[in-house]
Amino acid sequence: MTARKTPSPLAPLIGPIRGRIVAAAVLQALSGVVGLVPLMLLVEVARGLLAPGPAQAGRLWTLIGLSLLAALLSLALGAASTVVSHRADDDMQLSVRRRLAAHLARVPLGWFARHGSGRVKKALHDDVGEVHALVAHTVPELAGVVAVPLAALAYLLVVDWQLSVVAVLLVAAGIALFARAMAGGMAKMTEYARAMGEVNAATVEFVRGIRVVKQYDRQDRAASRFRAAADAFADFFLAWSRSTTPATVASFLLLSAPFVTVTVVSAGVLFCALGWSEPLDVVAFALLAPALCAPMQAIGSRMQQLQAAGGAAGRIRDLLAVPGLETGDERPAGSRVELDGVRFAYEPEPGREPHEVLRGVDLVLEPGTVTALVGPSGAGKSTLATLPARFQDPTAGTVRLGGVDVRRVPERILYRTVGFVFQDVQLLRASIAENIALAVPDAGPERIRAAARAARIDERIEALPAGYDAVVGEDVQLSGGEAQRVAIARTLLADPPVLILDEATAAVDPAAEREIQDAVSELARGRTVLVVAHRLPTVTGADRIVVLDDGRIAEQGSHEDLLARGGRYAALWAAWREGSEAPAASAADPEEDPR
Repeated sequence: MTARKTPSPLAPLIGPIRGRIVAAAVLQALSGVVGLVPLMLLVEVARGLLAPGPAQAGRLWTLIGLSLLAALLSLALGAASTVVSHRADDDMQLSVRRRLAAHLARVPLGWFARHGSGRVKKALHDDVGEVHALVAHTVPELAGVVAVPLAALAYLLVVDWQLSVVAVLLVAAGIALFARAMAGGMAKMTEYARAMGEVNAATVEFVRGIRVVKQYDRQDRAASRFRAAADAFADFFLAWSRSTTPATVASFLLLSAPFVTVTVVSAGVLFCALGWSEPLDVVAFALLAPALCAPMQAIGSRMQQLQAAGGAAGRIRDLLAVPGLETGDERPAGSRVELDGVRFAYEPEPGREPHEVLRGVDLVLEPGTVTALVGPSGAGKSTLATLPARFQDPTAGTVRLGGVDVRRVPERILYRTVGFVFQDVQLLRASIAENIALAVPDAGPERIRAAARAARIDERIEALPAGYDAVVGEDVQLSGGEAQRVAIARTLLADPPVLILDEATAAVDPAAEREIQDAVSELARGRTVLVVAHRLPTVTGADRIVVLDDGRIAEQGSHEDLLARGGRYAALWAAWREGSEAPAASAADPEEDPR
């Protein structure tokens, strides 16, 4: 039975522009071949000048004129190839980036938290760039690399087949050495991309955590992953270079224009002495033998680009294969949130068994009430809080919003219904007004200012020279507490009936905490609110406090009721009051993934 050939990952990317790629390759091949014509005509001019008897001036000037026209035509064909290939490349990049953006918008937000932003950045920027090099440069130039030597060889065989054999032997030897150097190149490029991806991910991780790292003087430990990834990449690349350098250098030497010219001309002198060749034939080889060999030097880099593009296309394909969230067309009736037998386990690392973070949670969040989640680190608090917003879906059980399974609610309706404010605030490099109006882009200035006033950030914005037009990261650098209040203003303007808060005051100073608490109180009014609490005193006024322990609800009730029971919550409260570092009171608890 014949094995089924695995389709190239490049095929879906370049399929829509295949015709234009072929056209660009043909134009570049013609440009290269026509570019040889002036050299061939110069050989004929030399024959006319050295021929016995008076020179035929008219014929010689005609040959010179034709050579100039051929040179201009070669440039025009090359320019046309560049235009066609780059226009095709522009369309390809736009299409691929749009597909990636549309698909990533459907990927669960929890996937980004687990895999980091390095992989997404590499696909959207680096990998699309690799395919760009293939479409805009590699394929057309490879066509020229093939066409020019073939045309030169055909001409030289007609001039002198014996000297042609010498030139062909040089080319064959150079290609053989280069093929040896490139053996296993695809596997090496895959390993190269993997190692480079590790360096990218470690760099992003280190830079994002640099403030906490420097605060606690843990630079050495925090940088250990980056150093390990960089060292592994350096070791791999050095070993690869050492194994290929001798053969690569030898092949480049054999295919270099000076070496080829000197070798062929030396052979021509010998052949003329033996009566095998004519002196003018040696002139033809001196001009065109480099054209036979020199383009071969480009094969190495072009083949590497081809392999790199194949690997990049594979990574783009894998990213597009990440399962997206499936949705329906049902609309929730109200803002009641129900978790029914919810279980959740993160995707395990290779070779490890999955570990359940949530183990059968039943919980109802009534409209107009505030429910606080507390418990030790790893209990499942932040994981549970992400489920109503579909950062990920439960592995078992159901999450309902207004009586409808959230998996059946269209995304746009879901995110208009469920709002969230987390510790790690993300503001866009845009004006403050645009950041606040992100969910309501047509909101007028008065609505934006009203939201900012309710979030206790209006005075700070008005004090800026550019006011609400100040661009975050350029005109103004906001503190953590200020960024939190901008995020709260954004959520106030969006006006979602369900709100999820992951301890918005956990990492700010006391003054900012008071401002944020006031803003949160305004935000929570009349909504269905779920608060993940790391500081117990911030949720004593909640309608209900739910204590999670090892993925299960250990107890629930009001602050006073739970203290009176003397159970798990009372122990956590006592630990907080005593000032000990109880797990639930950790302000730097990144939560929940037990890996």
